[in-house]
Amino acid sequence: MRRCLVERFGFDEADIRVLADADPSTPAPTGANIRQELERLVGDARPGDTLFFHYSGHGMQLPAETGQDDDTGYDECIVPCDGNLIKDQDFKELVAKVPDGCIFTIVSDSCHSGGLIDKTKEQIGNSTRQNKTEHPAERVTRRHPFGAIAFLLRIVHGVFDSLGIHLPRLVVQSGGTETNTKAAGATASIKSRSLPLSAFIKMLRETTGEDDVGVGMIRTTQFRHFGNDASPKIKKFVQVMAVAGNKLRQDGKQLEGNEARQVDTLDRALEQDQVHGDGGIKEVYAGTTASAPPPLPRNGVLISGCQTDQTSGDATTAEGVSYGLLSNAVQTILARKHDGAVTNRELVLRARELLSKQGVTTQQPGLYCSDEHASLPFICSSRDASG
Repeated sequence: MRRCLVERFGFDEADIRVLADADPSTPAPTGANIRQELERLVGDARPGDTLFFHYSGHGMQLPAETGQDDDTGYDECIVPCDGNLIKDQDFKELVAKVPDGCIFTIVSDSCHSGGLIDKTKEQIGNSTRQNKTEHPAERVTRRHPFGAIAFLLRIVHGVFDSLGIHLPRLVVQSGGTETNTKAAGATASIKSRSLPLSAFIKMLRETTGEDDVGVGMIRTTQFRHFGNDASPKIKKFVQVMAVAGNKLRQDGKQLEGNEARQVDTLDRALEQDQVHGDGGIKEVYAGTTASAPPPLPRNGVLISGCQTDQTSGDATTAEGVSYGLLSNAVQTILARKHDGAVTNRELVLRARELLSKQGVTTQQPGLYCSDEHASLPFICSSRDASG
């Protein structure tokens, strides 16, 4: 992807930052490091700049823990190498800072990446309620007849996974694990990048040394371990739950066990001034308050590796070369199209077609952006880009 940015789009090598866990010469792709580079990228942006972020790695859905939900009922997240989650709301707030006259393109080759920029219009895909509302007829024709049941089953699977109980899953392609296909002209073995909730909780337990981490303690555990480096959305959540916990105490409710432990953690966070403001649950999950709705992420373009309820795959050739399916599809399409710019919409539709021809039927890339940006060239059309 780096070579593509330099050779096709004219990016300066000095303006490109690479974080890779397989390359010790680069900074580690931890949550804090990725967030720092993204904030730098946006903070330095000026009208006329072109910004680009390519992520290839694990993604997951984090179950709502308060009874509230967003467009999909889950927080879509990318999972950096240290497990310090970066969430859909974080990307929304980041893209909302991009100045007018500047476009920030995000390619997320990860599981559950549909809708990763929260509250952005879904141009190609069927992940969000927004799409269901705006295109009800189209949504009904594409929905699986057992869609509602499948949604409930995902919640049940998540809960049982956190307890270490693995229920059988209904899968479509080769058991959801591995299959052989023709990719990039050579036979390759394709494997899902799926990171089950149980595996993430196990990773979080090992990282933090806390053996009692479960579904209901993911956010507070992340805050205890990562502190100010934790997701801004998690810090908002901590503030809200601290206020709610204190209210319960004031009402005379006795808190015990994990419930009391979490509230104690939240109290310490407030005392240390690590979270601020008088937010509420609505602010945390919907990103709005009655008096001050936040800006919308109008200057962002998301190309997702799959829909919010799908997983993305990796392919490995017989020679041992591995690559993400979406990343490879994007570069393959760009390499073929020498006679002009490829629009964002055209790129996603061609990626879907290419993956389908390769036998990948359970991973459908998506496009999330404004109507105007859907018809603009991918990344940029000139050679004077900066990133």
